[in-house]
Amino acid sequence: MQIILASTSPSRKKLLNKLRIPFTAVPPICDETPLMGETAEQLVLRLSKIKAQSLVASYPNSLIIGSDQVGLLDGNIIGKPHTMDNARKQLQQSSGKTLQFFTGLTVINTQTAQSVTLCEPFKVTFRQLTASEIDAYLVKEQPLQCAGSFKCDELGITLFAKLEGNDIDSLVGLPMLQLNKIMIEMGCNPLYL
Repeated sequence: MQIILASTSPSRKKLLNKLRIPFTAVPPICDETPLMGETAEQLVLRLSKIKAQSLVASYPNSLIIGSDQVGLLDGNIIGKPHTMDNARKQLQQSSGKTLQFFTGLTVINTQTAQSVTLCEPFKVTFRQLTASEIDAYLVKEQPLQCAGSFKCDELGITLFAKLEGNDIDSLVGLPMLQLNKIMIEMGCNPLYL
């Protein structure tokens, strides 16, 4: 069975590589625009499912993995900053606050038509950050493609006071504990692939 990661994210590829299994990363076909009135949790559940489903017809006899992530800051959905100015604003607004992140995961076994979709929450409490710390961090890390403007698996760890959740990998973008459990339940134990 072929393993397909419906993603172009280098972070998700890096995480899936932890399982030491062969896989192919394929760009999903997905409009990531939030729907009117959609909560953060609803958004990541919907997008992870759409990403995985967009590749079903092209990859029979496969296990397709889709994922999406957003954060909530002061009740507002935040995503990737894309620019240094936006990243600076996100980190300034996050300073001293606790943000809730939601990571959606969908796994589809196209051989058996099994499908699982779930959301993994994770909380991040930021230290009080100075403007110079934020600027130094952004210059060194340039996290422009990361929801919340940080890379927790790299230098971003220096920005935090507290992390709360079941799986730190979900904060990076792919809940590996849940993924491993689902793969085993679908008959694709990574230890035997």
